[in-house]
Amino acid sequence: MFYHIIASGSKGNATIVVSNKSVLLIDMGISLTRLTEGLQEINLTVNDITGALFTHDHTDHISGLKFISPKIMYALERTLPTSLSNVVNVNEPFKIGDFTITPIRTSHDAKNPCGYLIKDNEESLFYMTDTGVFLEDNIPLVKNPTYLIIESNHDIKMLLATNRTFELKQRILGEYGHLCNEDSAVAAISIIGDNTKEITLAHLSEEANTPETALEAYEKIFAHFHINKDKYLIRCANQWKSLSGGHLPHEN
Repeated sequence: MFYHIIASGSKGNATIVVSNKSVLLIDMGISLTRLTEGLQEINLTVNDITGALFTHDHTDHISGLKFISPKIMYALERTLPTSLSNVVNVNEPFKIGDFTITPIRTSHDAKNPCGYLIKDNEESLFYMTDTGVFLEDNIPLVKNPTYLIIESNHDIKMLLATNRTFELKQRILGEYGHLCNEDSAVAAISIIGDNTKEITLAHLSEEANTPETALEAYEKIFAHFHINKDKYLIRCANQWKSLSGGHLPHEN
C-alpha cells in the first residue's frame, strides 16, 4: 500500500491511497489544479481515481467536490451536500476494488464525521483527522494498522496565545474540536501495534503548531509510556507540500 498526502490542514485536505488496482482519494478540499499536480507527482491522473471517500462536510474537506464524479463518491449519510448513491455506514466494511474500507466514528462538530480504516490484501491504513477526542470504543476496530495518519492539530499554549476568539479556542479545545499534540500521541499509542511502520501527523495548525513542536510532544509522550518511538517512522504532513509513505505496489 502507498499513500500520498497532497494537502493537510485547515486550508484544504486531500490524500491518495494506492494499491495494486485501486486508487482512493480521501477528501477533496483543494483545487482541481492542486489535485492534478499532486497526482502527477506519483504518475496518476484524476481519471485513475476509483473511489473518493469523504470524512465530513467542512469546507476544507469538500470544497473541490464539484470536480469529482458522484458515481465514485462514498460517505456516511448526510455528510455531503449533494445526492449520493454510495452511502456507507459506521463500522460496516465495504469494497472498492482491492480495498476493504470501514468508516470509523469520530468526534467533531460536523453532521456525520468519520475516519476510515483501509485494508488491502497485505497492509492497512487508519486515517483519522478532525476529532476532539479519540473514541476508545474504536480501539478494537482499528488496532495495529500498518500505517497511521492521525490529527495532531495544535499546541495548547500556542493556541491560547493566538488572536482567535475565545469561542473559537473553546471549540478547538472541546470534545468536538481537534486533537492537541499530546492527546494525539496518547491516541496513537493506543492504536499502534507490532505491525505498525509509519505514523503521520496530520492537519497541523499553521498558527498554533509547528512540526517540531508536534514531534517533540510525541517524543515526550512516547517516553512517558516507555514506547520506543524509533521503531516507527514519524513525520508531519504539510498544508502546501506533498508527503508520501508506504510503498508502491510493484516495490518489494
